[in-house]
Amino acid sequence: MADHSMQKKDPFVLRHLAEVQPDLWWLDSDPLEPASHPALVGELGADLCIIGAGYTGLWTALLAKERDPERSVVVIEQYETGAGASGRNGGFCNSSLTHGFNNGWNRFRDEMDVIERLGRENLNEIEETIARYGIECDWERTGEIRVALAPWQVKNIEEEASLRNALGDHVEVLDREAVRARVNSPSYEAGLYDPDGTALVDPARLVWGLERACLSLGVKIFENSKVEWLEDVDEGIRAHTPYGAVTAAKVALATNVFPSLVRKARKYVVPVYDYQLVTEPLTDEQRASIGWESREGISDAGYQFHYYRLTNDGSILWGGYDAIYNFRGKVRREYEFNAETYATLASHFLKTFPQLKGIKFTHAWGGAIDTCTRFSPFWGTSHKGKVAYVLGYTGLGVASTRFGAATMLDLLDDLDTERTRLSMVRRKPLPFPPEPFRWVFIRLTQWSITRADRHEGRRNVWLKAMDALGLGFDS
Repeated sequence: MADHSMQKKDPFVLRHLAEVQPDLWWLDSDPLEPASHPALVGELGADLCIIGAGYTGLWTALLAKERDPERSVVVIEQYETGAGASGRNGGFCNSSLTHGFNNGWNRFRDEMDVIERLGRENLNEIEETIARYGIECDWERTGEIRVALAPWQVKNIEEEASLRNALGDHVEVLDREAVRARVNSPSYEAGLYDPDGTALVDPARLVWGLERACLSLGVKIFENSKVEWLEDVDEGIRAHTPYGAVTAAKVALATNVFPSLVRKARKYVVPVYDYQLVTEPLTDEQRASIGWESREGISDAGYQFHYYRLTNDGSILWGGYDAIYNFRGKVRREYEFNAETYATLASHFLKTFPQLKGIKFTHAWGGAIDTCTRFSPFWGTSHKGKVAYVLGYTGLGVASTRFGAATMLDLLDDLDTERTRLSMVRRKPLPFPPEPFRWVFIRLTQWSITRADRHEGRRNVWLKAMDALGLGFDS
């Protein structure tokens, strides 16, 4: 929870935001956006009905058809394909299935070697799928650097590198000179370089490419058709929309941040808003001043962290740090623009790259992400196994949604797989308390995390108590 007062009043910072538009950079006049789909009108039958047409829903549909081409699959979306987090994220496609190695190590230590291997396999399979279907999404296997901004963070990344390499990863600790040689910022003290564990993509084009792949296999997609309730019927589950219904043998819920149609799952997830800025394209002189020749994705090593990357036209996308929770977990379009957070982001950007002072930010937006108390996805079933869901990606879902979809299909098909045997799949996170305690709980935790970042990572009594309870506020 940041103190915005200084940034809000600083005219030097605000001048950089003078021409910013509240628009998604990814959707700015892109010719690859496919045509709209009709709303569902009337009754329809299917073997599998998927609710939600973001990454999770589209991966579920694609994998279901690849496993069984004869299976009839219908996808129902309340807005349009990719309208939620899938079309508005930063495009970091990371192999981690647990929102970072440390978060997974603290919760699933005994199976972390398997989880890490499955995460790498999952990322490779995404790359193969993109090639197989000819998806144009600016896929770049650039790798990622997590940069330490303080001495205590250097120690943490050194310990992480040792653990990860022992489990089969191949990461490298870069000292101050080495990391600044790659990307020139006076803020960097060291870096953890993972050369192949992250790819950068255009997230909207990835959604559209998955959509086209699904259509090519015979998947039916309906948009602007909010599923209002599920009815348990003899032949399966009937999903009711305002103008029609789909009766299917099995239903996969891919609703992400929106209230789950399985009411008992709602207590495990809260929506938090994340925000991003994009600069104008860098000039040759500006680019030379920062280097960044290998175009790696970058993130901070603190508890509250930024993520940033180069786009395909040489702009810089800069996001993260603030995570805004609104009372009662409301998800509204007006929350997608936050002037105070944009001022904070711009201020931090200029501290990281002071040589870019004067650069203009052109686009700014936000979006809600579903988070749970362990900061990584969880699964469940209902209606005697006829309905399955996956939730809780916490903003690192570009790659892990494919794994989430594959696991959800395993559960629906009643398969015993390496995925379904994982304790991270069999166990759920601790639920959030009800309001108003939830709001107090989250705000106190955010304040404590901010304090820890400012005090060499030292966790106060509140965070230590959360650690003891197994809550996930350490990513």
